[in-house]
Amino acid sequence: MTVQSTPHLDALQRDGFVVIRSLLNPEEVSQFRTTATKATTLTRTGHWPHFRTVPKQFPPWPTTPPPASEGGIWGVQHLLHPEMPGRSEFARFYFSEKVLAVAEELLGVKGGNEEEPLVMELFNLLVAPETKDFELRWHRDDVPETVGPEEEMRLLEAKSPQGRQSHAQYNLALCDDASLIVVPGSHRRVRTEVERSAGPYEAYLPGQLVVELKPGDAVFYDSNILHRGVYRGKEEGGEETRLTLHGSIGLKGGDGGKVRATAVLQHGVGAWVNREDAAFGVGERAERMRANLVAMGSGEGVGFSLQG
Repeated sequence: MTVQSTPHLDALQRDGFVVIRSLLNPEEVSQFRTTATKATTLTRTGHWPHFRTVPKQFPPWPTTPPPASEGGIWGVQHLLHPEMPGRSEFARFYFSEKVLAVAEELLGVKGGNEEEPLVMELFNLLVAPETKDFELRWHRDDVPETVGPEEEMRLLEAKSPQGRQSHAQYNLALCDDASLIVVPGSHRRVRTEVERSAGPYEAYLPGQLVVELKPGDAVFYDSNILHRGVYRGKEEGGEETRLTLHGSIGLKGGDGGKVRATAVLQHGVGAWVNREDAAFGVGERAERMRANLVAMGSGEGVGFSLQG
């Protein structure tokens, strides 16, 4: 009997994150950087209406981006939207076998058949704010910081039964990126008294680690590891200094129900995923994954997993 090697899953379960070097080669990085820069420019200039704005960390997002003098945007939403210029290029990456193979290992499944286990979820772009720095507070993506230790542990165990999540979440850097800060191992335990009493933007927590990525590197991480982001501002109108593809891929029938639906559909993807022009044209597997998301619902009335 052959025992399957799972080095990525082993690292994820142990540390709460795993860095995969050179997931994209230099030529691919250059191509995607061009496409991502165009999408960012459109958004900064008011020609793409879906974005994350300074100083907000979580949805719902404003409909008008702040001016560059106030930081502007720190993210471009809905890279797979039918009206997004460059959509086919983004879809080529999101549904690529190299990305899906990692997701399959982390989720413990094998896809590519009619009973597709993977679910298309979110695909966005993280960028540098203009003129000023911006920081995200310490958080877990789907566990409020207001809960007590017992409820915190219950939620962590419920969202990662047997040490596995129902989705794979990642950042893929197209520029040098040292924005993600994590506390290794914190995805398996409640916060310490030091962590619980720390300020939301505490500059240092014991054991924290800055995840340093080179262009083409990816980090897959447990969404309930204690983490935050530090975004260094760039010159207004200057070259983009951060272009990081931020995606998640779900597991059909994972934690099901309202929990994952809220985390995914709060971002508005349900509003367009079932449009007549939403097919990707990059293979049958992409359409099966899209159909799995359609089955999750429109997102109306699901609320928000975190707000602020």
